[in-house]
Amino acid sequence: MKRNMRKLIKRVALFLFASCALVFSLIAYGSYALPEEIAVAGRQPLVLNTPFTAELTADSSPPGLLGASRNALSSSEEGSALLRAEYKVLRLFPVKNAKVHFTKRSYVTVGGDIFGIKLYTKGVLVAKTDLVTTENGNENPAERAGLRCGDLIVAINGTQVNRKRDVSEAIERCGGTPLHLNIQRGGEALTLDLTPVKGASDEMYKAGLWIRDSSAGIGTATFYDQESMTFAGLGHAICDVDSGEIIPISGGEVVSAKVMGCYKGTGGSPGELCGVFESQSLALLEANGETGVYGALSAAPEGDVLPVALKTEVKTGKAQVLATIDGNGSQYYDVEIEKITTNLNSTQRNMTIKITDSRLIEATGGIVQGMSGSPLVQNGMLIGAVTHVFVNTPLEGYAIFAETMLDTARLVAANRSPDA
Repeated sequence: MKRNMRKLIKRVALFLFASCALVFSLIAYGSYALPEEIAVAGRQPLVLNTPFTAELTADSSPPGLLGASRNALSSSEEGSALLRAEYKVLRLFPVKNAKVHFTKRSYVTVGGDIFGIKLYTKGVLVAKTDLVTTENGNENPAERAGLRCGDLIVAINGTQVNRKRDVSEAIERCGGTPLHLNIQRGGEALTLDLTPVKGASDEMYKAGLWIRDSSAGIGTATFYDQESMTFAGLGHAICDVDSGEIIPISGGEVVSAKVMGCYKGTGGSPGELCGVFESQSLALLEANGETGVYGALSAAPEGDVLPVALKTEVKTGKAQVLATIDGNGSQYYDVEIEKITTNLNSTQRNMTIKITDSRLIEATGGIVQGMSGSPLVQNGMLIGAVTHVFVNTPLEGYAIFAETMLDTARLVAANRSPDA
């Protein structure tokens, strides 16, 4: 009897320990993953994913709102007083508080079409440094000056530079005297002195620099915001291929493009859409940042208009991606939203998605380069855009929230000059 009692006590203790560990793990996860603010649009209830619930407490609240169920936040009109929601695990254990506010539902023209992009750097980008053969042997003036791959040269001797020829002409004319460079490195402003050397073969002054002032490629349009007349695409920044740094831009153009073929992706080798630029101008490029590329629309586009989902309205489960993979235009393909991260500190990898449509898998092998920006639609709303592929598992990848991209698009438009 005593032996059976001891076994029972051990099992109960083990169960209680495991339960406590689970609760504490959920609290820790919720503290990180749950958003600091909850936005509610229209009159649609916001239902949290179990096991988390949100209980409302009011500084002042719209009539009837506090009567909502614990796991649903019924919305009111835009501009209502702020509420607070207390997140709990299993309706018992508090996690943290969040602000609740109400917003007007936004609508955009959904993309899905391929575009070509031409951009010019804001300054001249150092791609790499190299040796120069002189009468005294090989030298690397750029490295000696402290220049690194990814540095952005913005001025030489106080004169702004934006094109490769500006740098080349300054080096050729220097006569071997030091050049005073203003550069940007990872957001930090630096000054360096570069002393070119005379090449042995042609007796011209050289600095051992490989530089770039432009870039081009194709991607997929996510949406066109007719309210702000702004184009949004890619869902991630265009980065320098050598340094991996985001390319600061001085301008550029978004043009129509046509898919000519596709290299199918396999494990360890991502595929790629092949396209050619067409002549139609879609937008003037204004921003290249972490959440995508944005520009001022040349004209209001045609297409399906969809509501933009709030971050908290996106759910795991079935969805569709709107992509262009051949000359037949954009089409919807089935995907699965496997994981969602709603924490506001996350800007890009908000969702993990998996391609489930056999047609898309057969044609591309999954997510391929050029599909970045492809819109994701769930329950009739634009919820996000494809951003990255898992190189070793091309059926899966990351996606960004559409709400995040729309916020950026509206900010870009707000900073636009009146005559743009």
